[in-house]
Amino acid sequence: MLLTRIKGPRDLDRLSQEELDQLAAEIRSFLVDAVSKTGGHLGPNLGVVELTIALHRVFDSPKDKVLFDTGHQAYVHKLLTGRQDFGNLRSKGGLSGYPSRAESDHDVIENSHASTVLGWADGLAKANEVLGREDHHVAAVIGDGALTGGMAWEALNNIAAAKDRPLVIVVNDNERSYGPTIGGLANHLATLRTTDGYERFLARGKEILERTPVVGKPLFETLHGAKKGLKDFIAPQGMFEDLGLKYIGPIDGHDIEALESALQRAKRFSGPVIVHCLTQKGRGYTPALEHEADRFHAVGVIHPDTGLPVSTDAASWTSVFADEMVKLGKERKDIVGITAAMLQPVGLKKFADAFPDRIYDVGIAEQHGATSAAGLATGGAHPVFAVYATFLNRAFDQVLMDVALHKCGVTFVLDRAGITGTDGASHNGMWDMSILQVVPGLRLAAPRDAEQLRAQLREAVEVKDAPTVVRFSKGVVGPAVPAVGKIGGMDVLRAPGAEVTRPDVLLVSVGALAPMCLEIADLLDKQGISTTVVDPRWVKPVDEALAPLADRHRVVVTVEDNGRTGGVGAAVSQALRDAGVDVPLRDFGIPQRFLDHALRKEIMAEIGLTAPDIARQVTGLVAKLDGRYDSEPAAAVD
Repeated sequence: MLLTRIKGPRDLDRLSQEELDQLAAEIRSFLVDAVSKTGGHLGPNLGVVELTIALHRVFDSPKDKVLFDTGHQAYVHKLLTGRQDFGNLRSKGGLSGYPSRAESDHDVIENSHASTVLGWADGLAKANEVLGREDHHVAAVIGDGALTGGMAWEALNNIAAAKDRPLVIVVNDNERSYGPTIGGLANHLATLRTTDGYERFLARGKEILERTPVVGKPLFETLHGAKKGLKDFIAPQGMFEDLGLKYIGPIDGHDIEALESALQRAKRFSGPVIVHCLTQKGRGYTPALEHEADRFHAVGVIHPDTGLPVSTDAASWTSVFADEMVKLGKERKDIVGITAAMLQPVGLKKFADAFPDRIYDVGIAEQHGATSAAGLATGGAHPVFAVYATFLNRAFDQVLMDVALHKCGVTFVLDRAGITGTDGASHNGMWDMSILQVVPGLRLAAPRDAEQLRAQLREAVEVKDAPTVVRFSKGVVGPAVPAVGKIGGMDVLRAPGAEVTRPDVLLVSVGALAPMCLEIADLLDKQGISTTVVDPRWVKPVDEALAPLADRHRVVVTVEDNGRTGGVGAAVSQALRDAGVDVPLRDFGIPQRFLDHALRKEIMAEIGLTAPDIARQVTGLVAKLDGRYDSEPAAAVD
């Protein structure tokens, strides 16, 4: 096999055109076989095989910087830079599903949030200029979907301002981000895809006119002088050239020879150049091409021949939300849905099918989505903006200054909150409950099970004068966790016997960690430690009944799947201080560091966020209060 002979990009230089085509076929076969076993981003990588080969033939990585946005299409890049062991892809100790500096000098950007690559490229090109590195180049690959993000256009505005600073921007145009790309940019690129190129027209015109006696050459020069207007007529790429960016394309993104020619021309140019490549997401794999929703953007473990899942999961948090949104839509005509280019992944597809006039896909533009939601709310609608928890970080200013300041009734639904695992550091939803604590008036719900998700979503959309947030985990929703009582707005999940006058521990359980908190209580009970377990349901603001309840316990413990800094534990601690309640408090959550990719349960074990680990520490704390231990280790808990 040719692929096994590729240890680095320069090994590509020795291959003939026929061998390059064979290599492309081998890479597609490898990807289908490998990713079907592990899960991962299959469709995007099948679409960039020839493009990635051409990039590494033309540019000399790692001296030249080849950057990918958002990085989920970098599997081919990994294969061509010596990383061909995909056996543990996205698993603990295996390859990351995104570029990773720890893996290779060929990887530059690890952040897998979209629309950032052009900012990185601008900075790297500036560094080359400042340091006089004229033999260094920067090539940034950005998908058409990522060009719907505002950051990309801020960067383009800056890039275009330096007309003599070399930089190659490769637009990977497959008409999709997750699903089909939407918006004005998508329409413009569609026009370019369906129009004959200007350069071909001009070359043919020059040939004819130069053969025309007397008037031919002057007429050609006149037309060439009117280049901008003619270009807009023949192939309307003027949007890019209006910014001062040289445009090459559209290029067949599966023709290695054509790609190399275009990239070589762009590399030689002394300023910023856009190379517009047309690719096909899922190319070469029939099940992906026939999957209209997202062309196998991301898959679990599948049968390689059919593309069908190996196993069918039980109901997920996302599916519960999806079904409840349709019910709400039928009951209330003011309910509208908003997604940032992720209609299917965040569970709004059913709502869109049922109410096509009440769904808005804003593209990869979370900031615009939040502010547009404020406008919708001000106009009398109630928008539900469903977004991955990690991506809400990008719209914090808009949540604060547009939605909350104006007291707009907008509901943000945060999918994949907490530790998500295999997608790595940038996808863990571990920041939302910290950054949202500082937003005045905002109310934040963390449902513990499917029933509570339905109930709290309904409670959220009833709020008309403030933003509300409902956050839930990735994956399968757990079993129902019934309440045994209620204190204030909090559900009591476990209470000690009536004979216990002052229980030892008040355990505050946040969201989907309720089953684990009940397990902690069982382990403490075996140590003779009495425990009350409560679920606040709404973790912001802190329930007024919590402080007096805490005052009737010896120790308060909070458990959350969010960063410990500024999270629910910190908010509870502040509420107790404000109420003059002076009891020891221990907060358990995610340490404030970037976590490597692994299964969720592996990460939880690594950071000590498991029932035995927490019970062991709480046992030691109670023992100290009892004076049973001074410097001795805490008792073991099985």
